[in-house]
Amino acid sequence: MWLNNILETIGNTPMIRLNKVTKDIPATVLAKVDYFNPGNSIKDRMALKMVEVAEKEGKLKPGGTIIECTSGNTGMGLALAAIVKGYKCIFATTDKQSKEKSDILKALGAEVIVCPTNVEPQDPTSYYSVAKRLKTETPNSFFCNQYDNLANRLAHYESTGPEIWKQTEGKITHLVCTAGTGGTITGTAMYLKEQNPNIQVWAIDVFGSLLTKYYNTGEIDMNEVHPYISEGFGEDFVPQNYDMGVIDHFEQVTDKDGAVMARKLAREEGLFCGYSAGSCLQGLLQLKSRLKKDDVVVCIFHDHGSRYVGKIYNDQWMMERGFLEVKTFKDIVSGRAAKRLVTIAPTQTVAEAVELMRKYNIEFIPVVTANGPEGSVSEGGLFKKVFNDPAIRNATVATVMEPPCPIVAFDTPVERLSSLITKDNGAVLAKDEKGEYQIVTKYDVLQSLAK
Repeated sequence: MWLNNILETIGNTPMIRLNKVTKDIPATVLAKVDYFNPGNSIKDRMALKMVEVAEKEGKLKPGGTIIECTSGNTGMGLALAAIVKGYKCIFATTDKQSKEKSDILKALGAEVIVCPTNVEPQDPTSYYSVAKRLKTETPNSFFCNQYDNLANRLAHYESTGPEIWKQTEGKITHLVCTAGTGGTITGTAMYLKEQNPNIQVWAIDVFGSLLTKYYNTGEIDMNEVHPYISEGFGEDFVPQNYDMGVIDHFEQVTDKDGAVMARKLAREEGLFCGYSAGSCLQGLLQLKSRLKKDDVVVCIFHDHGSRYVGKIYNDQWMMERGFLEVKTFKDIVSGRAAKRLVTIAPTQTVAEAVELMRKYNIEFIPVVTANGPEGSVSEGGLFKKVFNDPAIRNATVATVMEPPCPIVAFDTPVERLSSLITKDNGAVLAKDEKGEYQIVTKYDVLQSLAK
């Protein structure tokens, strides 16, 4: 049996048990993996519902334009709905969102306007304000306003909540979800608490968002707001989709911990998820002491890791922000016993090179002149040459030397060094802080990876 269009694939996403990353948690932990939706995120659910409700209420008319402020995922769901239903789309997004998200929206025919992140919601350049202005300027348009549009939480009350209840056979004891627009956590919680009021609902927030303090005190404190890197959750205002009465606890997670945990999910569970999934699980780990053996926890994993390949799944991006503790050339040199770099001049003999290797128990020597590294000699290479022609021991190193080893930055990650060291090239060089050359060999790399 076939489906009539892509929108009919939305929902009924799988529930997958987590095993390795949750080994220290006493409860059963399940992931509601919503990147199986066609737009690769849970936002497909509410995007379609907002469009359907707007059509029913006469706010969205044939040939109209859908306008929204989005971090990317809601826009993806709206774009899919627009393609099937014949609408145009204009989206305002922020400059902190990954480039991949904007590119995907454009690929689906949407117009994307990028706005600054670090401005007040009321600022005319904020993506909230830009979307509102576009509504007044665009004939026959509908501004979805996912933050205050209650069709957002209705979608999860009607689909996400019932699916979780059915998939856990009513055994769910805890729902854990990142908090952004409020639609997912509120709508899902409303349904689940109707089935069992004792279910605990834990909202995961990010430092820099005001939601946690608002939940705890009822105060909107703009002093809580500061720039953060996490995407897709946290807010600098309180959307109308929230009903704080169905939430039992707010927990904040750092940008770093959420990013690192997302990568861990990919490596250890095979779940290539977005930033919010890592933060959701990290928040649960911070609360694990509250759980018991018989508890059944459901974590909502909102979107797919492909949205973040240029960010949290990029080593350089992670290192630049101090999120990735990667071993480097410098770490290898610092962690081994102090030893000077043994070099040889091109005018010295092969016999002298062999003697240096024997004396210092090394298998690789850079050939260096006043101008720097010019070549190299290796134990394996010299052995072959001497075996074939014993007289070559008296020849100069210049006549037998191999290509110079690569020169890298002192902070080059070990993973990169591994790709540079081959059977034909047994080492790499780098200048330290004093401007002196240091060497790292294949043996050094193996030793560092074993630690």
